[in-house]
This record gives sequence, C-alpha cells and structure tokens, in this order.
Amino acid sequence: MKSVDAHLADILATVRPLAPLELELERALGTTLAEEVTSPVPLPPFDNSAMDGYAVRAADIERVPVRLPVIDDVAAGSRELRAVGQGHAVRIMTGAPVPAGADTVVPVEWTDGGTVAVTIDRSAPEGNAIRRAGEDVQAGEIVLKPGTVIGAAQLGIIAGVGRRRVKARPLPRVVVLSTGAELAEPGTPLQPGQIWDSNSYTLAAAVRETGAEAFRATTVNDDPAAFLDQLDAQLVRADAVVTSGGVSMGAYEPVKEALGPLGTVQFEKVAMQPGMPQGFGVVGEDQVPIFALPGNPVSSFVSFMLFVRPALRKMRGLPAGFPRTEEAYVIGALRSPAGRRSFLRGVLADDGTVTPVHGQGSHQLAALATANALIVVPEDVTEVPSGTAVEVIRL
Repeated sequence: MKSVDAHLADILATVRPLAPLELELERALGTTLAEEVTSPVPLPPFDNSAMDGYAVRAADIERVPVRLPVIDDVAAGSRELRAVGQGHAVRIMTGAPVPAGADTVVPVEWTDGGTVAVTIDRSAPEGNAIRRAGEDVQAGEIVLKPGTVIGAAQLGIIAGVGRRRVKARPLPRVVVLSTGAELAEPGTPLQPGQIWDSNSYTLAAAVRETGAEAFRATTVNDDPAAFLDQLDAQLVRADAVVTSGGVSMGAYEPVKEALGPLGTVQFEKVAMQPGMPQGFGVVGEDQVPIFALPGNPVSSFVSFMLFVRPALRKMRGLPAGFPRTEEAYVIGALRSPAGRRSFLRGVLADDGTVTPVHGQGSHQLAALATANALIVVPEDVTEVPSGTAVEVIRL
C-alpha cells in the first residue's frame, strides 16, 4: 500500500497555484495577494484632529480658564482653512485638517462648547489630539506583501492607499459531486434502500472553510456514463473536482470505472484508516485536478482534511503540507491496525488531553460531528495505553 505521505506528496507535486488576476476590491476578499501594495502618499495625508474640539495655540491656553474668540468652523473634508492666530480658536471636528497656526486640539469636553467664543477650562500640550501626516504609513511604504490573505482589514488598507484593483490569486472553484444510487436529496422522503446525501454538503462546507468556492453538483447514480456526462458538464467552472463514492472494490464503482480507463487518474490503496481507497489525477483539456474520495462519510471527510485541503491551499498560493499536529495526552486506550496510520476522532480539551469519541466507524457521522480533533496513530503502533502522548490534528 502507498503511504499517506507519498500520496500527499504526489498530489502537491501535481497541483499548481492559480494564476493571479487583477481583481476589483469587491471580489478580492479571501484571495491571496500576488503583489506588493505600497502607499503613494503618507497616511494620513495631512495633520488632522483626533477629536471634536477646538484648534488653538498651546501657548494661549497655558493659564486656564481662558476665553478665546472662535473665528471658524472646520469639518472633515474642509479645504479652505483660516490660519489660527494668537489668541484665537477654531472649532474643529474629528478627521478635519488642522489649520495653520494651531498646534494643539482641546477636546470639547474641556470647554463650554461656545460657537462665537469658547471658555477653555483645561490646558493641553502641543500636539494633543492631533494625528500627524504619515503617522500610520509613509509615502512609498509597503503596507502588504505577496502571500497575504486578503481579509476585511487588508481590503481596508488597499482601499486606503487609493487602489481600486489588486493582483491576487482567485479563490479556487471546486465542484463537489457525490455518487450512489442510494442517495436521496435532504428534504425529500426516503424510499426503501435510500439514505440522505450528507457527503456533498459536508465536503462543500469543508471547501468553503478552506477558503475556496464550492459548487455542489447534482448527485449521480452508479452509471459510469452518467458520471462522465455530469463531470464533463461541470469542468467548465472547476479548478478542482472532489467526488465521493465509487472508488472501492465493489461491483458498482462508477467513478473508478469511468476514470480508470482515461489513464490520467490513479486509484490506489493508501495505508490509512479510515479512507484506504483513494483516487487522484487530472481530467479534461485543462488538466483539472480531481480527488476521488471514498463514500463513507467519515472516510471522505478525513481524506479531505489530509489531501484536498493542502492541495487547495497550494492552489491559493499558501504554504501547503501535512496538517499541523500538536501533542496531547489520550484519555483511554487506543487500538490501531498494523501497517496503517489511523486518524481517530476525538475531543481535544483545554487541559491538553484528548478523548476518543464513542463510535469510530467510518459511517458514524454523528460521532464525527462531536469531535474537534483527529488522533494520529502511526503505522507501526497497534496499541496506545491511556495517558500516552499522541499527535492530534485540530478540526
């Protein structure tokens, strides 16, 4: 059997980062920056008030209380400003430019709020409540580097330096396709022998959690020709395809039967539990990566976390590899088959312990839903005593 590490290595050697695009800011959220972003001007571009109050000369308010005539009002966005001379005050709003001659701002709370003349009850040092030009960013300064994931704050600074578009790697478009004649759409009555399709919803959600776009395709039955027709129809909008079911050794394995003859998709046994049957390769003229995952719900989810998630990260232009692990102490003894790496579902606690959930079968989706970690048991370990340090992957 093929090792988990070898299978992941083959996947990452095949998958490529998506080519950068010039994106409008409205489409850039969640994408990965592919250029340096610099500011053409200092930010803020001018000295401005941090508070509502009065712009004055600090020397004029050294002794308080003092009453000064108010010669002007300055709001945010004001362009024509009167200079503040000796013994004068200008009423100023938050964000408004500080007029020439003024070197401090007195908060309105320290005054009587006058509009013609103002009584100031507290003195303020030079520079009080003034945001200096360039205090946040200097002209020409790099504000974001390539490889940064663009979130709300990053979008804000891109807009803040005057950019309307940005070069970034787009979100991978991932088509999720479940197979199986036994599958019924949730919300419809079950017929004899049917189960509701959960895999496509689980996998589509996992795709979105990874930072990609998910397109859930209509399920197909156990007909290889029908599967190929659906796949061909979906490739137009796919940077990657994830299927579940139809890859094992049974009599009705439509994914394996349809893709095997193409010669571009390999179906192998990977030394892991759950999720031993795996398929991976490329399809279509554009060589779209396809991940053919097993049909058992837990198997498909674990396979996604180990193989698909790192691949999507690489497509996004992010560091990719085996999921990060951390050490925890297991509560309860574990058993694992020889020669296979096990990924047991568990609950990781704040005290650094992890407890296996009740129900480790590859079909037990309810048990998976209670877990927040995978307990990793190496291939050469068959028994793990309670209290042993183990590696876990957070979900």
